[in-house]
Amino acid sequence: MKIIFYIIQKEFKQIFRNKGMLPIIFVMPLLQLIILSNAATFEIKNIKFAYIDNDHSSHSRALVDAFEASTYFKVLNNFSSETQASDAMLNGDVDVVLEIPSHFERDLQKNKHANLGITINAIDGSAAGVENVYVSQIVQTFNKNIKMELMTISDAQVQSSTIETIPLFWYNETLNYKTFMVPGILVLLVTMITLFLSGMNIVREKEIGTLEQINVTPIKKSQFIIGKLFPFWVIGLGLLTVGLTIAKLIFNVPMLGSLALMYFYTSIYILVVLGIGLFISNFTETQQQAMFIAWFFTVIFILMSGLFTPIESMPKWAQILTEFNPIKYFVEVMRMVMLKGSGFMDILPQLSKTLTYAIIMNGLAVWSYKKTT
Repeated sequence: MKIIFYIIQKEFKQIFRNKGMLPIIFVMPLLQLIILSNAATFEIKNIKFAYIDNDHSSHSRALVDAFEASTYFKVLNNFSSETQASDAMLNGDVDVVLEIPSHFERDLQKNKHANLGITINAIDGSAAGVENVYVSQIVQTFNKNIKMELMTISDAQVQSSTIETIPLFWYNETLNYKTFMVPGILVLLVTMITLFLSGMNIVREKEIGTLEQINVTPIKKSQFIIGKLFPFWVIGLGLLTVGLTIAKLIFNVPMLGSLALMYFYTSIYILVVLGIGLFISNFTETQQQAMFIAWFFTVIFILMSGLFTPIESMPKWAQILTEFNPIKYFVEVMRMVMLKGSGFMDILPQLSKTLTYAIIMNGLAVWSYKKTT
């Protein structure tokens, strides 16, 4: 035990003497959580909006005013022809063009029906889908107001019945996208930093030639590996603490579940990451190689974790592969515990799979590490 303590003490000194590791430990978490949590969002604002008003009536003006009042649209111009609107969209000056037909107001009053033309720049398909939803919501609200106005004017005795839905949003009442993203970005933070640091650590010993000196000492393989990985396990939990603090103070993310449960699961998850890092370092000779391989697997794990895109939307074969992705389980647990207040039994399936993953990866890492005497 005393030998392990001395190795841990030596590792902490070596980490804080390494000027390359310090920015990764202290600067990268702040930038990653604060910047990515604000940048990674499906919410679209300042949509460049233009319109072609062929009617020039009070109703067409009211419809345009509805778009001007929206916080999502930035009304730029009123084009006189479709050619001008098409040229503007081709140049990237406009994202959405609304065309109001002639006799728009007359058709609404007489026929209770009118058509609108909507042209959306759909190079970014996901953004175009969101923009279409925004447009539809504004038009539906306008349509409802016009119907009420027309019924009031005609003094109709029999009014058509309407069905209204009253939504109740659980776990994220304000529909704040940061509430959804911050727990996932926190997972990204803990994963990347602990994986990179642990992957670079033993490789650095190889580069400076101290690993051969350690290998010829009486230190056992288990003592060496525990002493090597324990500091990064502590750093990983420290990163979780920093991330949770930022999530609460800056983004006001609710934390309904148990902090002890989050730390307990994270402590096991970090063992998975450290095992992967040690396994990578055993087969690489330079820090650049270790960083490249670690980054390669991290990108794949992140893209298939459900952090940015729903797993349900992936092809069936990809959904099967995500079952072997440890980041997927960490993302699920953090969102479940923080936002839903889930308990131990709720996360037990993810916990058991993560624990199995930790045993397998650390077993492979220890087996692949060759200590020569």
